[in-house]
Amino acid sequence: MSLLKRIAATTAASLFILTAEVAIASVKVGETAPAFSLTGEDGKPHSLADYKGKTVVLEWTNAECPFVKKHYVGNMQSLQKTYTGKDVVWLSINSSAPGKQGAVDAAGASAIVKEKGAAPTHVLLDGSGEVGRLYQAKTTPHMFIVDKGGKLVYAGGIDSEASADPADVATATPYVKNALDELIAGKPVTTAVTKPYGCSIKY
Repeated sequence: MSLLKRIAATTAASLFILTAEVAIASVKVGETAPAFSLTGEDGKPHSLADYKGKTVVLEWTNAECPFVKKHYVGNMQSLQKTYTGKDVVWLSINSSAPGKQGAVDAAGASAIVKEKGAAPTHVLLDGSGEVGRLYQAKTTPHMFIVDKGGKLVYAGGIDSEASADPADVATATPYVKNALDELIAGKPVTTAVTKPYGCSIKY
Protein backbone atom coordinates (compact mmCIF):
# COMPACT_ATOMS: atom_id res chain seq x y z
CA MET A 1 0.00 0.00 0.00
CA SER A 2 1.38 3.43 -0.94
CA LEU A 3 2.04 6.08 1.69
CA LEU A 4 -0.89 8.18 0.43
CA LYS A 5 -3.26 5.21 0.63
CA ARG A 6 -2.09 4.40 4.15
CA ILE A 7 -2.67 8.01 5.22
CA ALA A 8 -6.11 8.00 3.59
CA ALA A 9 -7.08 4.75 5.30
CA THR A 10 -5.85 5.97 8.67
CA THR A 11 -7.73 9.26 8.26
CA ALA A 12 -10.95 7.45 7.29
CA ALA A 13 -10.68 5.15 10.30
CA SER A 14 -10.07 8.10 12.60
CA LEU A 15 -13.09 9.94 11.21
CA PHE A 16 -15.25 6.84 11.68
CA ILE A 17 -14.17 6.51 15.30
CA LEU A 18 -14.72 10.22 15.91
CA THR A 19 -18.18 10.06 14.34
CA ALA A 20 -19.09 7.07 16.50
CA GLU A 21 -17.91 8.86 19.62
CA VAL A 22 -19.92 11.96 18.73
CA ALA A 23 -23.03 9.83 18.18
CA ILE A 24 -22.63 8.16 21.57
CA ALA A 25 -22.06 11.47 23.30
CA SER A 26 -25.09 12.99 21.58
CA VAL A 27 -27.52 10.77 23.48
CA LYS A 28 -25.99 10.87 26.93
CA VAL A 29 -28.59 11.23 29.66
CA GLY A 30 -27.96 14.42 31.59
CA GLU A 31 -26.86 16.38 28.53
CA THR A 32 -28.70 18.44 25.93
CA ALA A 33 -30.99 16.34 23.74
CA PRO A 34 -29.94 16.28 20.07
CA ALA A 35 -31.86 18.69 17.87
CA PHE A 36 -33.95 17.33 15.00
CA SER A 37 -36.77 18.15 12.63
CA LEU A 38 -39.13 15.64 10.99
CA THR A 39 -42.34 15.73 8.98
CA GLY A 40 -45.41 14.80 10.95
CA GLU A 41 -48.62 12.96 10.16
CA ASP A 42 -50.08 16.38 9.33
CA GLY A 43 -47.53 16.89 6.54
CA LYS A 44 -45.82 19.72 8.43
CA PRO A 45 -42.27 19.89 9.83
CA HIS A 46 -41.87 19.56 13.58
CA SER A 47 -38.63 20.18 15.43
CA LEU A 48 -37.62 19.52 19.00
CA ALA A 49 -36.95 23.25 19.28
CA ASP A 50 -40.65 23.92 18.64
CA TYR A 51 -41.34 22.57 22.13
CA LYS A 52 -38.72 24.52 24.04
CA GLY A 53 -39.79 24.96 27.65
CA LYS A 54 -41.93 21.81 27.67
CA THR A 55 -41.29 18.25 28.77
CA VAL A 56 -41.13 16.04 25.67
CA VAL A 57 -41.56 12.28 25.37
CA LEU A 58 -40.05 10.55 22.34
CA GLU A 59 -41.62 7.15 21.68
CA TRP A 60 -40.16 5.01 18.91
CA THR A 61 -42.99 2.99 17.43
CA ASN A 62 -43.93 0.35 14.85
CA ALA A 63 -47.59 -0.66 14.81
CA GLU A 64 -46.76 -4.15 13.49
CA CYS A 65 -44.42 -5.01 16.38
CA PRO A 66 -45.92 -7.36 19.03
CA PHE A 67 -44.26 -5.38 21.84
CA VAL A 68 -45.85 -2.17 20.57
CA LYS A 69 -49.20 -3.93 20.20
CA LYS A 70 -48.90 -5.01 23.85
CA HIS A 71 -48.89 -1.39 24.98
CA TYR A 72 -51.50 -0.21 22.48
CA VAL A 73 -54.15 -2.42 24.06
CA GLY A 74 -54.63 0.62 26.27
CA ASN A 75 -51.49 1.42 28.24
CA MET A 76 -49.80 3.71 25.69
CA GLN A 77 -53.02 5.56 24.92
CA SER A 78 -53.61 6.10 28.64
CA LEU A 79 -50.11 7.48 29.14
CA GLN A 80 -50.45 9.77 26.11
CA LYS A 81 -53.80 11.16 27.22
CA THR A 82 -52.77 11.56 30.85
CA TYR A 83 -49.54 13.41 30.23
CA THR A 84 -50.49 15.52 27.22
CA GLY A 85 -53.29 16.64 29.54
CA LYS A 86 -50.53 17.81 31.90
CA ASP A 87 -48.80 19.89 29.19
CA VAL A 88 -46.30 17.19 28.20
CA VAL A 89 -45.53 16.89 24.48
CA TRP A 90 -45.66 13.32 23.19
CA LEU A 91 -43.94 12.59 19.88
CA SER A 92 -44.27 9.09 18.42
CA ILE A 93 -41.47 8.45 15.92
CA ASN A 94 -41.52 5.84 13.17
CA SER A 95 -38.02 5.03 11.86
CA SER A 96 -38.95 2.01 9.73
CA ALA A 97 -37.35 2.31 6.29
CA PRO A 98 -39.67 2.35 3.25
CA GLY A 99 -40.68 -1.20 2.35
CA LYS A 100 -39.80 -2.61 5.77
CA GLN A 101 -42.08 -3.71 8.61
CA GLY A 102 -44.05 -0.87 10.11
CA ALA A 103 -43.17 1.76 7.51
CA VAL A 104 -45.95 4.29 6.98
CA ASP A 105 -46.59 7.57 5.22
CA ALA A 106 -48.45 10.49 6.74
CA ALA A 107 -51.87 9.10 5.83
CA GLY A 108 -50.95 5.70 7.24
CA ALA A 109 -49.72 7.23 10.48
CA SER A 110 -52.96 9.20 10.86
CA ALA A 111 -55.01 6.07 10.20
CA ILE A 112 -53.16 4.15 12.93
CA VAL A 113 -53.72 6.95 15.44
CA LYS A 114 -57.44 6.91 14.66
CA GLU A 115 -57.70 3.11 14.70
CA LYS A 116 -55.89 2.75 18.02
CA GLY A 117 -57.46 5.75 19.71
CA ALA A 118 -53.96 7.03 20.33
CA ALA A 119 -53.26 10.56 21.52
CA PRO A 120 -49.70 11.62 20.74
CA THR A 121 -49.07 15.29 20.05
CA HIS A 122 -47.75 14.18 16.66
CA VAL A 123 -46.44 11.12 14.85
CA LEU A 124 -43.13 11.92 13.16
CA LEU A 125 -41.84 10.10 10.09
CA ASP A 126 -38.15 9.15 10.06
CA GLY A 127 -37.96 6.79 7.08
CA SER A 128 -34.29 7.65 6.54
CA GLY A 129 -33.55 6.52 10.10
CA GLU A 130 -31.45 9.61 10.67
CA VAL A 131 -33.09 10.68 13.92
CA GLY A 132 -33.40 7.13 15.19
CA ARG A 133 -29.68 6.63 14.70
CA LEU A 134 -28.94 10.03 16.22
CA TYR A 135 -30.70 8.93 19.40
CA GLN A 136 -29.40 5.37 19.07
CA ALA A 137 -32.97 4.10 19.25
CA LYS A 138 -32.79 0.32 19.15
CA THR A 139 -36.26 -1.07 19.76
CA THR A 140 -39.95 -0.39 19.44
CA PRO A 141 -40.87 0.89 21.85
CA HIS A 142 -37.75 2.79 22.94
CA MET A 143 -38.52 5.76 25.15
CA PHE A 144 -36.73 9.05 25.78
CA ILE A 145 -37.75 12.03 27.91
CA VAL A 146 -36.47 15.58 27.44
CA ASP A 147 -37.06 18.03 30.28
CA LYS A 148 -38.19 21.65 30.05
CA GLY A 149 -34.58 22.79 29.86
CA GLY A 150 -33.89 20.63 26.80
CA LYS A 151 -31.90 18.04 28.75
CA LEU A 152 -32.28 14.32 28.13
CA VAL A 153 -33.38 12.92 31.49
CA TYR A 154 -34.57 9.41 30.64
CA ALA A 155 -33.68 6.75 28.07
CA GLY A 156 -34.78 3.14 27.99
CA GLY A 157 -37.78 0.86 28.28
CA ILE A 158 -41.36 1.90 28.87
CA ASP A 159 -41.45 -0.48 31.83
CA SER A 160 -39.66 -3.41 33.45
CA GLU A 161 -41.47 -6.37 31.87
CA ALA A 162 -39.74 -7.37 28.63
CA SER A 163 -42.62 -9.38 27.22
CA ALA A 164 -45.26 -9.00 24.54
CA ASP A 165 -48.08 -10.00 26.90
CA PRO A 166 -50.48 -7.13 27.73
CA ALA A 167 -51.24 -8.80 31.07
CA ASP A 168 -47.71 -8.00 32.25
CA VAL A 169 -48.31 -4.24 32.13
CA ALA A 170 -50.19 -4.34 35.44
CA THR A 171 -47.27 -5.85 37.38
CA ALA A 172 -44.42 -3.98 35.67
CA THR A 173 -42.47 -1.07 37.11
CA PRO A 174 -43.68 1.82 34.90
CA TYR A 175 -40.39 3.60 34.26
CA VAL A 176 -41.76 6.28 31.93
CA LYS A 177 -44.79 7.03 34.09
CA ASN A 178 -42.60 7.29 37.18
CA ALA A 179 -40.12 9.59 35.44
CA LEU A 180 -42.87 11.91 34.20
CA ASP A 181 -44.50 12.04 37.63
CA GLU A 182 -41.17 12.99 39.19
CA LEU A 183 -40.55 15.72 36.63
CA ILE A 184 -44.03 17.18 37.06
CA ALA A 185 -43.43 17.21 40.82
CA GLY A 186 -40.18 19.12 40.29
CA LYS A 187 -38.03 16.19 41.34
CA PRO A 188 -35.05 14.60 39.54
CA VAL A 189 -35.68 11.34 37.70
CA THR A 190 -34.70 8.51 40.05
CA THR A 191 -34.21 5.83 37.38
CA ALA A 192 -32.80 7.65 34.37
CA VAL A 193 -31.46 4.78 32.25
CA THR A 194 -32.98 1.34 31.71
CA LYS A 195 -32.68 -1.37 29.09
CA PRO A 196 -35.14 -0.97 26.21
CA TYR A 197 -36.99 -4.01 24.93
CA GLY A 198 -39.08 -4.80 21.88
CA CYS A 199 -38.64 -5.41 18.16
CA SER A 200 -35.48 -4.12 16.54
CA ILE A 201 -36.05 -0.92 14.61
CA LYS A 202 -36.27 -1.71 10.89
CA TYR A 203 -33.73 0.79 9.59
